[in-house]
Amino acid sequence: MTSIRTESIEVRRTALVASMGPEPGPAVRELWYVLHGQAMRAVAFLGDCRAAEADDRLVIAPEALSRFYDGPITSRDAPVAAIWMTRDEREHEISDYVAYLDTVHATILDRFGGTSPPVTILGFSQGGSTAIRWAASGHVKAAHVIVWASSMPPEIDYAALYEKQGQPAFTYVCGTTDIYITPKVLDAQHAVLRAAGIPFRALAFKGGHRIDDDTLKQAARLAG
Repeated sequence: MTSIRTESIEVRRTALVASMGPEPGPAVRELWYVLHGQAMRAVAFLGDCRAAEADDRLVIAPEALSRFYDGPITSRDAPVAAIWMTRDEREHEISDYVAYLDTVHATILDRFGGTSPPVTILGFSQGGSTAIRWAASGHVKAAHVIVWASSMPPEIDYAALYEKQGQPAFTYVCGTTDIYITPKVLDAQHAVLRAAGIPFRALAFKGGHRIDDDTLKQAARLAG
């Protein structure tokens, strides 16, 4: 009996990218990328981020490449959700989504004629880890990084990320009753940034694991 072999082969994918705000051009003064959390979709998450909408702000929500039925597959109405990665093929999934987000950004840059206004990256929950890894390994240059209710990836050299990105503004946001980012976990996330010597703003709101409109507006003012 022969052994079972596996290998990794790169393939092309077609991705869904949602956006709101003005088309790329001189009217755009801010470019935002908002990365959704686990078991979410880009269009719905963009709706959650409506509070960031402005006449001079283009907000783009790339959807994670892996989708699944978030419920019994026997139902014709089972919702479809997306996820950035799982523990299987972890390193490949990370490199794949970094390359994917780089491609999205390059496409948008082309529409701006090669340059863009200041970039803000917001990542919610699993999208927060995704945003950090993209900033650390990708080609995007961010003026502001907003990590919202997410664990900071442990493998990242945060001091190097901070210097590579040109010392961007950092904001960490979390609800006071978040079931995932408890006070103890929150302290640990803040400690990661402090240990790297990264100045950051900590924003909190009364609520759980969600985007809060008033706090998002506050973060947007900080970005501007």
